[in-house]
Amino acid sequence: MKFTCQHTDTGSKARAGAITTDHGQIETPIFMPVGTQASVKGIHQKDLKQEINSDIILANTYHLYLRPSVEILEQAGGIHKFMNWDRNLLSDSGGYQVYSLAANRKIEEDGVRFKSHINGSSHFFTPEKAIDIQRSIGADIIMAFDECPPYPCDYTYSKNSMALTHRWLNRCIQQMNNTDPKYGHEQSLFPIVQGSTYKDLRAESAKYIADVDAPGNAIGGLSVGEPAEEMYAMADEVCSILPRDKPRYLMGVGTPINILESISLGVDMFDCVMPTRNGRNGMLFTSYGTINIKNKKWENDHSPIDPDGPTFVDRDYSKAYLRHLFAANEFLGRQIASIHNLGFYLWLAREARKHILSDDFVDWKNKMVHQMNNRL
Repeated sequence: MKFTCQHTDTGSKARAGAITTDHGQIETPIFMPVGTQASVKGIHQKDLKQEINSDIILANTYHLYLRPSVEILEQAGGIHKFMNWDRNLLSDSGGYQVYSLAANRKIEEDGVRFKSHINGSSHFFTPEKAIDIQRSIGADIIMAFDECPPYPCDYTYSKNSMALTHRWLNRCIQQMNNTDPKYGHEQSLFPIVQGSTYKDLRAESAKYIADVDAPGNAIGGLSVGEPAEEMYAMADEVCSILPRDKPRYLMGVGTPINILESISLGVDMFDCVMPTRNGRNGMLFTSYGTINIKNKKWENDHSPIDPDGPTFVDRDYSKAYLRHLFAANEFLGRQIASIHNLGFYLWLAREARKHILSDDFVDWKNKMVHQMNNRL
């Protein structure tokens, strides 16, 4: 994997760059649609390519390990062939499930014991196993196994959790060195900065991760309930330490406003389920604010969903029609809303890139944040 930082905005720390892997180039900043189970919910792969024009999507190690299974993915020739996706793919390590499945897991020095949310069967993830599973999945970018502490979290727990994540990272690196890719393309490991909302722990973790000299670096353990200002403060601290010549990935973030503010701090990569999850519930993101399409006020509004929208749904369908689909409980409504939201997120990242390259990012960002804060 190769990363080139092409330009830094003169008024902020926002960067425009390019990541190149064996599956093509990704211009940054970039938002990655979440395809947890080898599927971005409700979206055909052809629409991800042709309408949303996504160069990279994300899949989840824990879910794919349970279903369809490592064996089936290997028989298919890896996730790219399994889901007919010939562009870039990033896999989470399963570390977030250590956080989200708190009632069904036990953390030990060697790894994490957990029960399947599908059938209650018992499983044990170690750092080595997380790497082996991701080798079998075959994603271009794979993540180190980490512990994502909850929020709020006391200092002692956060420090011990961070140290455990670092020890697990060392084992992930060793396992990467001891194994080879399975499908003829390179895989790049990203370590994850932890430390909760404690500035000194975040700085310590960022320095540790920077010294690993990995192809790219991730910032985890944020967007888990902390106030936005704390998230920005931690991201700012970490970005000031992580190397400039490596991409920075803020995991699980977030709203369009979160993304723009984080881009201004020097973050390059984002993912979140919000655009598809909110879309399925009738909440649309637009350049002028958010729309609850279920509201009666849109019943006879035959204007486009977003006049400046980037996808075919914004050209072809009106607010009144989309509201009708939700009122009639037609699945097409949820699909249109999901495509719109994903298209908007990708458009927002690409517009940010244009304004970084033009050195007027801050003024544009401030205008967009003001507009997107509206409830229409």
